[in-house]
Amino acid sequence: MKSNSTNHLDKCFPYKEATLILLLFLMFSKSGLLKAQGIQYITTANGGNKFSGKKIKLNPANNVNTVMATIHFKSKERFQKIEGFGYALTGGSAALIDQLSAPKKQAILQEVFGNSKADLGVSYIRISMGASDLDANVFSYCDVPKGETDSLLTHFNLSEDTLHLIPILKKALAIRPALKIMASPWSPPIWMKSNGLSKGGHLLKKYYASYANYFVKYIKAMKKQGIIIAAVTMQNEPEHGGNNPSLLMDAQEQTDFLKNYLGPQFKKENIKTEIVLFDHNADHPNYPISILDDSIAKSYASASAFHLYLGNESALSKVHEAHPDKKIYFTEQWTGAKGEFAGDLMWHLEHIVIGTINNWSSLVLEWNLAANAKFEPYTPGGCTECKGAFTIQGDTVSRNVSYYIIGQASKYIPAGAQRVATTTNANSIKTTGFILPNGKKVSLVLNTGMAQKVKLVVDNKQMVFELPAASASTLVW
Repeated sequence: MKSNSTNHLDKCFPYKEATLILLLFLMFSKSGLLKAQGIQYITTANGGNKFSGKKIKLNPANNVNTVMATIHFKSKERFQKIEGFGYALTGGSAALIDQLSAPKKQAILQEVFGNSKADLGVSYIRISMGASDLDANVFSYCDVPKGETDSLLTHFNLSEDTLHLIPILKKALAIRPALKIMASPWSPPIWMKSNGLSKGGHLLKKYYASYANYFVKYIKAMKKQGIIIAAVTMQNEPEHGGNNPSLLMDAQEQTDFLKNYLGPQFKKENIKTEIVLFDHNADHPNYPISILDDSIAKSYASASAFHLYLGNESALSKVHEAHPDKKIYFTEQWTGAKGEFAGDLMWHLEHIVIGTINNWSSLVLEWNLAANAKFEPYTPGGCTECKGAFTIQGDTVSRNVSYYIIGQASKYIPAGAQRVATTTNANSIKTTGFILPNGKKVSLVLNTGMAQKVKLVVDNKQMVFELPAASASTLVW
């Protein structure tokens, strides 16, 4: 009699072929015969590569070659979540973009705020409340004839923002509805100031309540335009009174204004916009720490913001260590007319991007999005050498070093990514790492030395990749 065992097995295991394939897949995966792939995006200081993509493979880990530069990516050690990367969209930037022909205007906005592989993916921007020094002229939202005052803010209006900035913001939000916007004042209306000038001076105590209401009116007026202000700083560079416009506001003044006026006014009006402290150089971390040491003032604050024209990015960690329940933001760093692509790219990526993130910053913004070939517009007494990420001259658009500084992060690291611990045994390698919301992993690596091979070890796997001399690589897998 012919055996029915084979037919019996077929009936018992009708999916044996699929089962066998699955078993083979698992075996080969563990043995490394099937290798996960990622992409390395490279930008070199010599400009030869700009976001150039190259495939990389993730293999099972073996003994680490101690001679080779090695990065350890520690997925389980997690820190702050990223709020975004971007630029200051000054009034001058908006005016230059707005004067472009309609197709070029849409194209540049898509390139900045879009999500495609060709776009920068900017997720956060900073704008000025009233004029910054990169507007064509100085203005506030409540200007009155010289000698007059308006403590009730009856003349409040969005002024020159309605000409270019607001239309450009609306177009940006149409491309990226989740775009976050921070607003910073360079100066209050001059009638609120001790010297009656747009440059320098202090906010008069008798106008603290009016100025708090000025913030409220601004946030509400922008909301009516369909523009949500996610955060405000109380003063751009409060220790620098030499810009035009500008205002001096010491830590004690900012504590008083926040604690007794702005914070309570936001609470009364049910405004959820974040209030951010300081917004100035890392040489003075005690400024925000002293404010946060006041428990009432602290209750109204969400974060402290920094620039790095003075000091060291390690100061950001001092603020975090003193008040770990409050966020850290990095909100401004310029690239200048006299700078060179190579030097600016390497320094900014090391200190502004990797450095501030590794010192707890959740946000990295550069200054500024666009200028013309003469670094205009700027106010009388404003910055005359501030280079934009774009140079816009007439209908011609070109890209500068800041475009690539931010793009090396913003194109691959979306808002919501979480920083993880990374270590390296090579002084020439600077790195930080992230887990993305979709579960992918990213390592941002700066090679400040000669061309070299680097081993990245993550969990029980590794990849070996090449770093060109003086270059940045963003690895995504």
